[in-house]
Amino acid sequence: MDEQATGLAQSVPLAEPVSQRERISALDALRGFALLGILAMNISSFALHQGFDFHPTSIGNIGKLNLILWAARFVFFEGKMRALFSILFGAGVILLTSRLEKRGEGARAADIFARRNLWLLLIGMLHGYFLWFGDILYSYALTALLFLYPCRKVKPKYLITAGLAVFAVYDVYNITRYEQRRHLIERATIASAAESAGHQLTDEQKEDLKAWQRIWRNAHPDQASLDKEIAEMHGRYAGVFHRYASETVEVESSFYYRFGFCDYLGMMLIGMGLLQVGFLSGQVPFRVYAWTAVIGYGIGVPLGALGTWEAWKWNFDSLSIFRWLLLPYDVQRLAVGLAHASIILMIVKAGALQWISKPLAAVGQTALSNYLGTSVICTLLFNGYGLGLFGKLQFYQLVYVVAGVWLINLVLSPIWLKHFRFGPLEWVWRSLTYWKVQPMRRMDSAAGEGKASRMSK
Repeated sequence: MDEQATGLAQSVPLAEPVSQRERISALDALRGFALLGILAMNISSFALHQGFDFHPTSIGNIGKLNLILWAARFVFFEGKMRALFSILFGAGVILLTSRLEKRGEGARAADIFARRNLWLLLIGMLHGYFLWFGDILYSYALTALLFLYPCRKVKPKYLITAGLAVFAVYDVYNITRYEQRRHLIERATIASAAESAGHQLTDEQKEDLKAWQRIWRNAHPDQASLDKEIAEMHGRYAGVFHRYASETVEVESSFYYRFGFCDYLGMMLIGMGLLQVGFLSGQVPFRVYAWTAVIGYGIGVPLGALGTWEAWKWNFDSLSIFRWLLLPYDVQRLAVGLAHASIILMIVKAGALQWISKPLAAVGQTALSNYLGTSVICTLLFNGYGLGLFGKLQFYQLVYVVAGVWLINLVLSPIWLKHFRFGPLEWVWRSLTYWKVQPMRRMDSAAGEGKASRMSK
């Protein structure tokens, strides 16, 4: 009896990272596309004044070419790439837990899920504080730990509905903020007129003026403030670290809990639902993807184009940014993000354009290494302890930088995966998650799988 039990125990597959034959190429390609697109958005945070993304004229007159490029980026990239990344992260929860359950390791699923995300939480903290303030890994890991594990068994229609409901909550919050901002401007305008007329202001009017002046200075920094920022970014590592640390504290605390988590949670829940119905794995008919692309672009592109035009027309004042860029934000980014995903999934499903889809899949398979590696490259390019290019390039010139980093990702990732099972940081993360050093080289992995196969016979 004991020998029989031992034999059965040996034949049960142990919990381990996903093998190469278990990978879903459509998901890898989509993740690679999202990762490259994220750099198109992040590059301005590496290279330019922090407020540039939603207020491109905050650094002064940047010219029509740069404004047109900014508008195109906003319509097609802003929020869409992060949306895809969040959707895929949610899908990964289903893939991880369901694979463990199929291997008979369901009892360990919660342990592995928690350890995986706790390590990711630490990686995100280190990234945000010591490398670059725009880290997203911490927020992903925290959202997973707080919300996602209990949702893994929920039916797809309820997951997608819940994701949309989360966005509705966030939109109500933004509408409330917009109304507060509008009323503040009205009160500050009245107070300013009274002050100009020589009237004594009440304490409340004085506070309104101070509050509005703070908002105005943040959106319209003077040259002295811009010069101070550039000097700090051109300084030694200690000064850059201090600046990044203060921003990271804000992102990982008050911003996240002031409904910022909705940005991630809504997309993750939708991603969990879309994987279960086969959308993300390329299993639904071509016509579904085609109609999703048509409807998504049909809604999102005109909405984004109108928003950027109106904000531009009103010279990016506070209310126009809120009204035209922030309030329609989730509708636009979800619509265009799903349209982008549909195009990539149709290409992979058809087996077309393999000259680019396969390198994209390799980038997606090594997403953590490429994400953090991109931060290393960009901080060395733009910060003072590197080449110190912060504030020296025009926005259109950053396109060349993005293209160069993309080329590095697309060339090196497939070469690396010819020899190794994981990206270097993926290997560290998985070894820590499963609390066991994983075979790194492909020959070691193949030998291990062959040994396991012989043991199970």
